[in-house]
Amino acid sequence: MNHRSDSFMIRTAQTEMVDTGSLQITALSEQNLPIENATVDISYTGDPDSILEEVQTGSSGKTEILELNAPPIEYSLAPSETMPYAEYTIRITAPGYEPVVVSGIEVLSTQLALQNVKMRPLEAGELPDTITIPDHTLYGIYPPKIAEDEIKPVNVSGEIVLDQVVVPEYVVVHNGTPRDTSAGNYYVRYKDYIKNVASCEIYATWPYESLIANILAIQSFTMNRIYTEWYRNKGYNFTITSSTAFDQKWVYGRNIFDSIDQAVDDVFLNYLSRPNVRQPILTQYCDGRRVQCPQWLSQWGSAELGEQGYDALSIIRNYYGDSMYVNMAEEVSGVPESYPGFPLSIGSVGSDVMKIQEQLNAISNNYPLIPKLTPDGIFGEQTQEAVRTFQSVFGLARDGIVGPRTWYRIQDIYVAVTRLAENIP
Repeated sequence: MNHRSDSFMIRTAQTEMVDTGSLQITALSEQNLPIENATVDISYTGDPDSILEEVQTGSSGKTEILELNAPPIEYSLAPSETMPYAEYTIRITAPGYEPVVVSGIEVLSTQLALQNVKMRPLEAGELPDTITIPDHTLYGIYPPKIAEDEIKPVNVSGEIVLDQVVVPEYVVVHNGTPRDTSAGNYYVRYKDYIKNVASCEIYATWPYESLIANILAIQSFTMNRIYTEWYRNKGYNFTITSSTAFDQKWVYGRNIFDSIDQAVDDVFLNYLSRPNVRQPILTQYCDGRRVQCPQWLSQWGSAELGEQGYDALSIIRNYYGDSMYVNMAEEVSGVPESYPGFPLSIGSVGSDVMKIQEQLNAISNNYPLIPKLTPDGIFGEQTQEAVRTFQSVFGLARDGIVGPRTWYRIQDIYVAVTRLAENIP
């Protein structure tokens, strides 16, 4: 069921969009290279032919941050029958690339929405690539989660690929129910998957601690599927599905939110554990209003507890019990180097500094705003400026310090720009 309507949505936009949110679009090639001078037309989804604004992407493939109308923030802070976000449609064109249309981009009051768009090379006769983002799970109607045991009897089959908890580079998402053979499989980077799911399942306007509590539940659920090889042991060739009845909502091509992006970067190594249980816990949850789920996390309840000043672990324990604790993965796959355990800044020296200098140089080949460096292992003013520019380009706090968020974002972008010749889905 879809709450979206045509003329009603236009009237709502005119009468109730009294707040402001923002949107930034990034145009990328299939090889994750920035596309400069792409033209982006923006309209309300309910009135796609009336262009509100036209902008272009810069050398980093990004538009400026656009201020757009949004409904009152109160609509996303408590359950409501009123859509708490505005929906926008964009059409992107660029020389040498197929046009792309994305409809249903969600813009929340006070929040920065981030829309990445992958563009295919132009081929004569191809129709525009169209992505439609469905209703948010807290607004639309979706099947509730089918209850499962939170700890899996993996010893029955004896089939565990992993002997420790590892953050994977990719998850394979089946875009439908497990038995839907017509649904496609998508290779998605782990952090991108978590950010997508969190943007589908919760509202970015919630308190930070509420965001973290929900993200930890989403990550632990995902890590349980990975660690236990749940679907592969049943003969399927994917990690997890996009079905809310079986797993968590994931939407191909949807926008995420900057606050969720930052929160996931802060805790992506973590998952939830119980004493003497090796596997991450299958932390199930529900909205807590339309669907009740005793012993599981209530999404709306977690928002209320965050407003009351509860921290993330207290929110988690309120629903899953006092024995639940936060654990950390032993390894991160797909990155050249793990974070050294301490920040790099002016005065730092050594091999870790040299690695960052070399990686920034490689990234600057595709993002020319980032200045070239001499890889000497000395963190001086030039390295600081290169780090600041990198942070500015990729939406990080521009402090010139390589802490864990900046370190892992450098690793991610370095991997993306140096694997262009590899055939990775």
